[in-house]
Amino acid sequence: MTDAHKTAAETALRTTGGAPPDDVDKAPIPLLEPREGIPPVVATDEALADVVAAFAAGTGPVAVDAERASGYRYGQRAYLVQLRREGAGSALIDPVGCPDLSGLGEVLSDTEWILHAATQDLPCLREIGMVPSRIFDTELAGRLAGFPRVGLGAMVESVLGFALEKGHSAVDWSTRPLPEPWLRYAALDVELLVDLRDALEKELDRQGKLEWAREEFDAIASAPPAPPRKDPWRRTSGMHKVRRRRQMAAVRELWTARDAVAQRRDVSPGKVLSDSAIIEASLALPAHVTALTALPGFGHRMGRRQLEQWQAAVDRAKALSEAELPQPGQPLQGPPPPRSWADKDPAAAARLSAARAAVSELAERLNMPQENLITPDTVRRVCWEPPGDRSEGAVAEALASFGARRWQIEQVTPLLSAALTATPTKP
Repeated sequence: MTDAHKTAAETALRTTGGAPPDDVDKAPIPLLEPREGIPPVVATDEALADVVAAFAAGTGPVAVDAERASGYRYGQRAYLVQLRREGAGSALIDPVGCPDLSGLGEVLSDTEWILHAATQDLPCLREIGMVPSRIFDTELAGRLAGFPRVGLGAMVESVLGFALEKGHSAVDWSTRPLPEPWLRYAALDVELLVDLRDALEKELDRQGKLEWAREEFDAIASAPPAPPRKDPWRRTSGMHKVRRRRQMAAVRELWTARDAVAQRRDVSPGKVLSDSAIIEASLALPAHVTALTALPGFGHRMGRRQLEQWQAAVDRAKALSEAELPQPGQPLQGPPPPRSWADKDPAAAARLSAARAAVSELAERLNMPQENLITPDTVRRVCWEPPGDRSEGAVAEALASFGARRWQIEQVTPLLSAALTATPTKP
């Protein structure tokens, strides 16, 4: 980025308080080519060794991105990793040809990694041996700074004055060889991440939020891998229509059978059998394959063998004893849904209403989303079972126990303590 563009970006940030300007004197400049051209795809150990050496010798933070094949392949593995660092240029690495990037991760372990929406990419990067110790998340920085749109394209345009072409974001990145336009798009995704990071750091510092952002980034970098989701079949789209336990068992059996097929074929589960088809079969509990074929999602294009495996899943659910059937809902973790509070505990409902209003007002004053100021779940937990004395010290301790960061505790503790004190105690 030229000095002129840096000056324009800083002026826009300074005059708009972190939000894009209302009127732009010049249209954004289309970013059409990486400044050193499209780098070759690294798919061999020899080429990877050269990249490791180059990035180890580079300076400053490293921009990192990853492309997955969501909707096409099973799981969320990375199919392309993009990096850029001063002194090393850009690199495109194929994790299919180079499935172990731990050597690259090691030489960058003490370097700050710049990612956009880090929580989306870190799991797949961790699978191939790339685990950062420090990060700067440009999407989260944009949220904390008050930007109304925080997608990478929107941020680059409003902060740096460039327009990124985003037409290939949802393509099948498992395709080999990757088409040149896709590679160009991938290289451009890290082209300006360092510049964006620098501009956002200045803006966060200007707003007095830089230390807050650093606490958030540290929390993301140090978070352990998420545990496997319990009963993932319960998240089948349309599950709210399923009321009876045997129908729930059919959802579970069909979902499990579909997942096994999808994993074996390495395709997205939705390409094997749609959620809507699972729900239809579970509601109908067909007696045989002919009845199953008449249901939406099980048409004439589906082979006899496939139909028989889905009917077998339904039959397994129908053969279960009452004791083997799933329970209607998952065990509650934390307080009940807020819509039921007025009946279950009117005092708690009053506390929650007061707390929400206070948090909303503060978030607006700080120019950031409420969920970034404090998570709604944390507010609900504190309001449902507040500490006994309602003091700021006790509230702060409760917030910390739910994972709130220091800056969040400092900002919301006085408000929540006041909201809890002004409403009755749960008998």
